[in-house]
Amino acid sequence: MTIADRPSAELWVCHLGTVPYRDGLALQERIRARRGAEELPDTLLLLEHPPVYTRGRRAAEDELTLGEDFYRAQGIDLVDTDRGGRVTYHGPGQLVGYPIMHVVDIGSHLRAMEAAIVAALAEESIEARSRCEEGPDYTGVWVEDRKIASIGVHVSRGIATHGFAVNVTNALDPFSWIVACGLPDVTMTSIAHELPHEQEADLDRFRTHMARHFCQTHGRRRQLVSQTQLESDRPLVLA
Repeated sequence: MTIADRPSAELWVCHLGTVPYRDGLALQERIRARRGAEELPDTLLLLEHPPVYTRGRRAAEDELTLGEDFYRAQGIDLVDTDRGGRVTYHGPGQLVGYPIMHVVDIGSHLRAMEAAIVAALAEESIEARSRCEEGPDYTGVWVEDRKIASIGVHVSRGIATHGFAVNVTNALDPFSWIVACGLPDVTMTSIAHELPHEQEADLDRFRTHMARHFCQTHGRRRQLVSQTQLESDRPLVLA
């Protein structure tokens, strides 16, 4: 059977480990093209990135307050992207999710991601919330007034790329070296910071929560796949 015959309730999930940001962009584009050609079902990529600042379409130059030479001296790359949003940081210990999927309504897509993240954080006994009613700069997920997850997407020909980043055990100092998310007074937090001292944050555990709740929020059945399966030239068939 081709993808057009595949059950619409299925969503592929691929755990990629650590992927350089530019390689992640290229992979997203390849998967987006295959999704648009109906060669793949909706797919969620879960990964980490080496240290990098990414600038979205709404980013301003003055959001990189210390200058590019300073950031590169800290070992942090800088990349312009086509996603929405402003400047943010990615680094080891942060769970990044790229849902590459058909999207009819961008607002609903963003709210579904927020809901999935809130539900996954609840598994860690962290009470979080969306602040979407406060404007586009508040897109993401918050613990009280502290931001724990950032969201930015790009939609082309009905297919969404980019997605969300949840701070789990990653360093938070790099956020203080920029105007994170375009909010001068924002306080960033992480699962590690929000858990009681006797509990330890675990990225693998949270990744499992996130994959499950993302699929549940979208009413889909999770199907774990490898990158080889995603990029195979063979026609997609049902097992």
